[in-house]
Amino acid sequence: MTDMSLSELGELLLECVGAPEEGMALEGDDALDTPFLEFGYDSLALLQVTSVINRKYGITLDDDAVAEAETPRMLLQLISVAPRAGAVR
Repeated sequence: MTDMSLSELGELLLECVGAPEEGMALEGDDALDTPFLEFGYDSLALLQVTSVINRKYGITLDDDAVAEAETPRMLLQLISVAPRAGAVR
């Protein structure tokens, strides 16, 4: 079981696919339930981020489940229950 914060997820998205839409920020309780599309992140962006999460944290996330995770809260919940193989650094 791995817990990742909204802040950590936001940093990974920034590193992998760039900043969210102008005026949008991945922070605060409201952001947890804001659809990724409103931030300007599509399913391809999420797959890029989950690939990094897999390599960095050793977490295996199902691509179909990731595609259904429309909000940061949903993705963070997937991450929290995902099997962990061991981080590769």
